Amino acid sequence: MISRTLPATAGSVLVDGRDVTRLPVDRRVALGVAATFQHSSLFLRESVLENVLLAVLRRTRSGFGGWRKVSARAAAIAQSRTLLERVGLPTRHDARAGVLSHGERRQLEVAVALATEPRLLLLDEPAAGMSPAETARLTELIAALPRDVTVLLIEHDLDMVFELADTVTVMHLGGHLKTGSPDEVRASAEVQHAYLGTMEVSS
Repeated sequence: MISRTLPATAGSVLVDGRDVTRLPVDRRVALGVAATFQHSSLFLRESVLENVLLAVLRRTRSGFGGWRKVSARAAAIAQSRTLLERVGLPTRHDARAGVLSHGERRQLEVAVALATEPRLLLLDEPAAGMSPAETARLTELIAALPRDVTVLLIEHDLDMVFELADTVTVMHLGGHLKTGSPDEVRASAEVQHAYLGTMEVSS
């Protein structure tokens, strides 16, 4: 509902105190809300660079008119290349998005989201289907995001959550179970029973 993938049926959605409940997706993106989803939404027939470039052009409102200007074209390409380097895809510019590995697609999705210069980044199970090595790389990427970007992470990989989160909210059977710091959640008897199994927690 924050990204308006599903419309709110009750209540309000506030971003920096502004009510965005009825705003369309593009207006929310303009206000700094970006999202990646469990199922890829990339343009698989386009190149890796073109996927990011489209997001840059949309944010800068250059469009095709701006694209015809040499200076705008050079600036947009440079921004896109910088983002790809930042997410760990510096040598994949010309590859089609459809040939990327699952982990590389996740990295590209983050680059596309960052191209919108978000203040709020929603990540829906970004580690789903990833190998341990890919999950580790993605965790490093998220940890390196600027501190002024708020990240809302939905994830079943608790090791990843505990490493990244300042505040953790645990849901169980459709209801709220626990909210607290990673240490508080890890020490919670309810969370241990529901998700972590029997374990010893050192104080």
